[in-house]
Amino acid sequence: MTPATDTRYPLPELANLPEDIREKILEVQEKAGFVPNVFLALARRPAEWRAFFAYHDALMLKEDGSLTKGEREMIVTATSAVNKCLYCVVAHGALLRIYEKKPLVADQVAVNWRKADISMRQKAMLEFAMKVCERSHEIDAADFPPLHAHGFSDEDIWDIAAITAFFGLSNRMASFSGMQPNDEFFLLGRVPREKKA
Repeated sequence: MTPATDTRYPLPELANLPEDIREKILEVQEKAGFVPNVFLALARRPAEWRAFFAYHDALMLKEDGSLTKGEREMIVTATSAVNKCLYCVVAHGALLRIYEKKPLVADQVAVNWRKADISMRQKAMLEFAMKVCERSHEIDAADFPPLHAHGFSDEDIWDIAAITAFFGLSNRMASFSGMQPNDEFFLLGRVPREKKA
């Protein structure tokens, strides 16, 4: 699969990128089997690419706190749907399906997370994420006890808010630039992946 060519900004050639960025993209390609378009689309501005992925990794790959990788992707999928970001709903929905091992969950979360086959803890998490996404100015002390009751610490709550806010940026960059999801994302977590020989 070749990268999308109908974006508003031309994707840079991998060979022309700074070595550190090229190496990271090749690592992702080796692991995923393709290069997600976001990696090339943002690489046109190397300093911003480095800052973006450093913060992304700090939020999404961290090992402390009680949020699972699936819950992190659930936040991204649900809030990206509200922000109408096709790229992020499709790409992070694929990761959500993989981490949760549920082929239907991403569609449920994107369309109506309140009726999705997820836990009450996850619904409380998404309720808060939606408030951060749509009405962060209304967050007050009353928003914290319901999350504490489900076992979220104040640091976990920070993570929920930070993931929501960071992907608000990502959603807007993807949408304004015309970034399209790779075809590969649509099937990930829905059909068994071919084993490498």
